[in-house]
Amino acid sequence: MTLAAQLWSDSRGVNVALKSSAPADLEQIFEPIRPALEAVEQAYSRYVRPAVEADAAAFEATGGGVLPGTKAVHVVDEVIPRMARYIQASGGKRVRPALLLLAARLAGYSGERAVVYASAVEFIHTATLVHDDIIDESELRRGRLAAHSRWGNDKTVLLGDYLYISSMKLALTYDDAIPIVRLLCDVTRRMIEGELYQLTKTGDVDISEGEYFEIIRRKTAYLFGGSAEIGSMLGATTDAQRTALRDYGFNLGVAFQLVDDLLDFTADQSKLGKPVGQDLREGKVTLALIHLLGREAEGCRARQIARAALETGEIGIGDWRELGVLLREHRATDYAYDKAVEHATAARDCLAAFSPSAERDALLALPDYVLARDR
Repeated sequence: MTLAAQLWSDSRGVNVALKSSAPADLEQIFEPIRPALEAVEQAYSRYVRPAVEADAAAFEATGGGVLPGTKAVHVVDEVIPRMARYIQASGGKRVRPALLLLAARLAGYSGERAVVYASAVEFIHTATLVHDDIIDESELRRGRLAAHSRWGNDKTVLLGDYLYISSMKLALTYDDAIPIVRLLCDVTRRMIEGELYQLTKTGDVDISEGEYFEIIRRKTAYLFGGSAEIGSMLGATTDAQRTALRDYGFNLGVAFQLVDDLLDFTADQSKLGKPVGQDLREGKVTLALIHLLGREAEGCRARQIARAALETGEIGIGDWRELGVLLREHRATDYAYDKAVEHATAARDCLAAFSPSAERDALLALPDYVLARDR
């Protein structure tokens, strides 16, 4: 599929958005793995059922009768399933588990383990979103109240912890899972390091491009790469093919985050599901703004607007529009988008290590979808 993605301006010259000629949507791309993705959703639901309820059923099945204290504890134990189902109902693209499933199929594997490990990956991703929203004090997630806005930080932190532990429990379903669990632990560690590193750069108007890329590699790209690599580990791949799939996922993850950050400046708020400009209000300086500030002298208007927004956590509509004009005039949004295209192209090139197949076609189409996102 050939992508003719481009930047365009609205009639007022204020907003810039990503458009594509005809990228496949996720329904098309994920068609080869539709049943497996549905199984991932079902696994999520099973794993967040009340633990005490499950323990009581197991206890009764052994002939032990009713587990002592079950009714008293069950009231508390309902909190996690209710919160987890709320998060699940808010949607999400399920790109990471789909990546694992497609990579496994490309590697010749179609068994149940792919669903189990894809579910573990989705638990990790969901846990990071839950914790990130608390750290960023984000009120919305995908157009709905974030979990902590409904249940408070205390319960929501514990939900994130629960999801992390559940991911490892899932991954340990099989006795020979240690290499995959080790990979998941390494990825999770890198993600936490990325979040900590980002916190040290919060409000830093002088963050460098290299520092920015280090953050998104750790926070996003390693989980994408790990997802694809786990898929390759399930099938029959050569060392070169395993590396190719890992690199495919990694580059796709970088492109995904670059576009995600760019949408903060360019997207329609009703589609994005959160206020535009949210990153800047939260103290995050992303690539387009980094590039713009690097091209302006100290004390120039863009730096004044950015510094004020970072210090106050607010930016007026007039300043926001002015910043948009400056980003466009200096081709800063183009620069960030071109970087996303570079990584998307690198991801596609990695698939040359595999023969043509429906799964390979789906993976080739995924970077096009990422580049054309509007939410």
